[in-house]
Amino acid sequence: MGMGKRKEKEKEKGKEKEKVGNGDRDGTNWELERAATKRNPKRIHIPQSPTYPRIKGFLAFTLRTLCVLTLPNSPNPSTSRKAIYEFPKLTPTKREKHRKTKIHRAGGGGMATTSLDGAGEDRVLATAQQILMSLNTPKEVRQDMLLIFSSFDNRLSTISDLIDADNDSKSTISDAVPADEEEQEDLDRLEAAMKVILRWDASFSGGGDSLRHSTSILDSHVHRVEYFSAVDDIIQWIDENLSLALPLPPRRAAMCDRAEKAIQIAMTRLEHELRHVLIRSTVPLDADSLYSSVHRVSLSLASHDGAAAAEIDGSSESFGKTPNHRFHERVASFEDENENDGVSIDLVHPDAVPELREIVTRMIRSGYERECLQVYSGVRRDALDECLAIIGVERLSIEEVHRVEWKVLDEKMKNWVHAVKISVVVLLSGEKRLCENVFGDLVEVKEVCFNEIAKGCVMQLLNFAEAVSICKRSPEKLFRILDMYEASRDVLPDLEAMVSDEFVAGEARGALSGLGNAVIGTFAEFENCIRNETSKKLVITGDVHPLARYVMNYLKLLVDYSEPLNLLLEIREEDLYRVQNDFRGDVSQIEAISPLGQRTLLLMSELEFNLEEKSRLYEDNALQQIFLMNNLYYLVWKVRDSEIRKVLGDDWIRKRRGQIRQYATGYLRASWTRALACLKDEGIGGSSSLSSASKMALKERFKSFNACFEEIYRIQTAWKVPDDRLREELQLSISEKVIPAYRSFVGRFSSHLVEGRHAGKYIKYTPEDLDTYLLNLFEGSPAVLHHIRRKST
Repeated sequence: MGMGKRKEKEKEKGKEKEKVGNGDRDGTNWELERAATKRNPKRIHIPQSPTYPRIKGFLAFTLRTLCVLTLPNSPNPSTSRKAIYEFPKLTPTKREKHRKTKIHRAGGGGMATTSLDGAGEDRVLATAQQILMSLNTPKEVRQDMLLIFSSFDNRLSTISDLIDADNDSKSTISDAVPADEEEQEDLDRLEAAMKVILRWDASFSGGGDSLRHSTSILDSHVHRVEYFSAVDDIIQWIDENLSLALPLPPRRAAMCDRAEKAIQIAMTRLEHELRHVLIRSTVPLDADSLYSSVHRVSLSLASHDGAAAAEIDGSSESFGKTPNHRFHERVASFEDENENDGVSIDLVHPDAVPELREIVTRMIRSGYERECLQVYSGVRRDALDECLAIIGVERLSIEEVHRVEWKVLDEKMKNWVHAVKISVVVLLSGEKRLCENVFGDLVEVKEVCFNEIAKGCVMQLLNFAEAVSICKRSPEKLFRILDMYEASRDVLPDLEAMVSDEFVAGEARGALSGLGNAVIGTFAEFENCIRNETSKKLVITGDVHPLARYVMNYLKLLVDYSEPLNLLLEIREEDLYRVQNDFRGDVSQIEAISPLGQRTLLLMSELEFNLEEKSRLYEDNALQQIFLMNNLYYLVWKVRDSEIRKVLGDDWIRKRRGQIRQYATGYLRASWTRALACLKDEGIGGSSSLSSASKMALKERFKSFNACFEEIYRIQTAWKVPDDRLREELQLSISEKVIPAYRSFVGRFSSHLVEGRHAGKYIKYTPEDLDTYLLNLFEGSPAVLHHIRRKST
């Protein structure tokens, strides 16, 4: 063939391919031709056989005839004839509408099937067979028509027996190129492989042969080996012919084109099988077994911090406008509990892995990487979504998260902490391992596939973290945000090691940064709450203020998060001078303290200042001192018996103990000075002999002391010193100051009242009675001395 004719022939083939790309304008079955676009773009295009345009010429008439045969029997032959010849004149839109009245799309394979009764089906098969026989064309041309007929209605593939039977009777074909024995064996092997593909394609689409009732090539070992061997033979045949010099001989070029079409059909089948195996072999997630160990650790933490959390819950109602705190159960570390257990679960039954590997290997060898990845990642992504739902992760928008009330949001945040650990440590690592087993040495493919699978799961988790990080700041959220921050920080290295998608890794780092900023902002809001808590409600008993209880128990829980807080917190230069008094102005000592220690010192300074301001609300100076003593003693006790001591240091405790003694001294001075003044000798004279005036003054002194003591008893039994040790120490201080003075006074002057008829009216109490009554002070239960038996000589 000359160069001019060859170029003209190739140009004619290019026009034919443009017709194929334009759908069904010339009657070509669009399903088959659209599938041809799935070829690997790296492949060299194999020209169609020279006889292929002849098939196109007959195809329009054939399809018209078959469409007419699908109509109900018409008594008027002219109606059918008119339909045959008018069908090509329809516009594409009308033609599609006309076709939809006769053709129904198949359920899963995307093939077109014709709805026929028994007689109609026989007529279609007979007509198609007659067309093939009447053409008197080479075998490969009839094979091309068979493929086209099969894609129109898969039951037409049963006429392949005609071609096989006719193969022996028509060995001489006018346009066939003679082949040597080796080449003929090669072509026969390809024919046998394509026949297996076509037979299973008929079974897959509901065709009418012996495999009609089979559902999967994997149901039988024999079928699986046969099908995969056929696919391997076709792939090998195509690869071998691609290595030959172009242009290929016409017959071999036609066979290559048919082999490509057979591969397209096989890949459609394998896509279905891949999806079927993945869905069938997915192992349901057992969330209970994953949570059991986490719950055990959580319970131990709950018992450790239960008292502090309970006090937070009880004291927060009086803490300004701060919402009530729920019991804070710190989320346990999933990794710590299971670091020696090698937590690993099978996301897919291990028996299915070899089947998956065989399928994906052949799809990728055939150039169907994209289709393979779409099916695999799509199914596994859906499976991960179901796992997230099982472990309590919901798809919520930012607006929905912000509308959730705190009690519900707290549970969702706790579930998120569990979920992010399980997702990375168990689920994503399991998916990574599965990709390794299925894709093997296909490094780039398995990397892209895993990134696609992980992206949806990770982004769903990160979206919730982002929503929480921009929520309205309030102190009760700080612990849960810290839990989320720690969980994100712990899993980030593993996530970055598994996911190579920089976008996903960057989003994860951004979410961690956002949670860190939320911690800083929420801690600042906690400081503001302490600074701005200006309620005027008094604690009438002088007991510990709810603000002090709230803050100290909050800090007691907060120091458990020292590590992340030391990374996130810092103190401003202008705040340093406010805590310099605790270090005698030595800034270097302050700078040596951790960031959390510095901020805690600042918090304690704010709290002490606030309590001093609240003490000024008391009109009774003695009660002011009791209030300050109670609250400062409570602060010291909480610091001493918790990890806060490591943060603030022993110097802070020693200084506050000195202040407590000062408050106790202030109480004694404010409360007992007037009573003790009644026991002084001034204005009475010597104890040896008293004038009448002196005796009258003595009687008034005893009466004044009794009145002072009874008033103190009545008022201060209602006051409260909750700590037993502090209360006993205070009672002892009173006793040491009052009882000796009273005993001495009574001892010196009681003899001057013995002569009177009503001496018991003035000396109402013995020193022992007073000592006993002092034990009733500061119990928080008001009492009076109305019925005291008055002492007489």
